[in-house]
Amino acid sequence: MIGKTADQEWPNWVELPRDVTAAIISKLGAIEVLTSVQYVCSSWLQICKDPSMWRTIDMHNLEDLFDMGFDLEKICRGAVDRSNGHLSSINIDYLGNDEILQYIADRSSHLTNLRLANCYSISDRVLIDSIAKFPLLKEVELSYCSLSKESLEAVGRSCPLLKSFKLNCRGYRYPLIECNDDALAIAENMHELCHLQIFGNKLTNSGLEAILNGCPHLRSLDLRQCFNINLAGNLKKRCLEKIQDLRCPNDSTSDYEFDATLQDGNGFGLDQDVYPFGMYDIELISDEDNDYVHFHYDYDYDYDYNDDDL
Repeated sequence: MIGKTADQEWPNWVELPRDVTAAIISKLGAIEVLTSVQYVCSSWLQICKDPSMWRTIDMHNLEDLFDMGFDLEKICRGAVDRSNGHLSSINIDYLGNDEILQYIADRSSHLTNLRLANCYSISDRVLIDSIAKFPLLKEVELSYCSLSKESLEAVGRSCPLLKSFKLNCRGYRYPLIECNDDALAIAENMHELCHLQIFGNKLTNSGLEAILNGCPHLRSLDLRQCFNINLAGNLKKRCLEKIQDLRCPNDSTSDYEFDATLQDGNGFGLDQDVYPFGMYDIELISDEDNDYVHFHYDYDYDYDYNDDDL
C-alpha cells in the first residue's frame, strides 16, 4: 500500500453531503449498516434511521450463521421497523422462518419484490397467509425452500401483478423423479409472467407445454438442470419462437449464483461439503410425487441489537 505523504490529507467522510453519504450507505447490506456503519457518528446514525434508506433490505450473508456473534432475526426486524411501512424489496437468505415472514407481512403492504433463499423453516401455511398481504408483488423468488404446490398456487392467486418468478432447487439426473406439480401451479395461476427460472425442477415436457400455454407473455425461461425435459422437435421449435432468452437443461451454470454441483445417486442433491450432517438435524419426508428435505436449525446468538446505542 502506498503511504500517505506529508502534504496529503485523507478525505473527511463525515463531511460528505448527506445525499452522497446516503447513496454510499444504501449500497451496503442491512447487516453491515445495523452492526457497524450506523455507529460511526451521530450524523451517520440519523441517515441510517431515515425510512427512505430502508425501502430495500438485503439480508443476504455468506458468513457462518453459527459464528456471527449477533442475532440476524433481531437485525431483520429492526430493518423492517425502520422502513416505516414503505418497504418495497427484501432479500432473505438462510435466516427465514415463519416468525420473520409474518413480521414482514404485517408491516410491509407495499412490497413489490420478495426473495427467499435457503429458507427451509418457512411453512406452507405461513407463506400462504403472508403472501396474501403482498398484492403489489411483481417479482418473487423461492429458491431452495421446502414449499408445496399450494404455496405456488397462492403466489399466483394473491399477486396479479407478478411478472418474474424464480423457483430453484438442486438439480440431479438420478434417480429419475418426474413431477409436474410446480409446473401446473405456475401455468394455472401465473398468467402474466414474463420471466421464469426453475433451475433443477422435476417437470417433464408436458409440464413445460402447460407453462407455455398458461403463460402467454413469457419471454425469458431458465430450464437449466431440468433433466426430465427433452427439447426436441415441435417443443423446441415452439420454445425458440416464443422465448427470447432461453436457457436449456444442459446449458452452462457458470453464472448461476448458487452451487450447481450435481450430486446424483442420493436423490436429494446434498453436498456434504456445503451441508455437513453434523451441523443440521435433517428430516426426510417422502410421498408418491415429491421428496422434501427439511432442515431444522438449532443456534443461539448473544448479540443484543439496540437502536439507542448512540
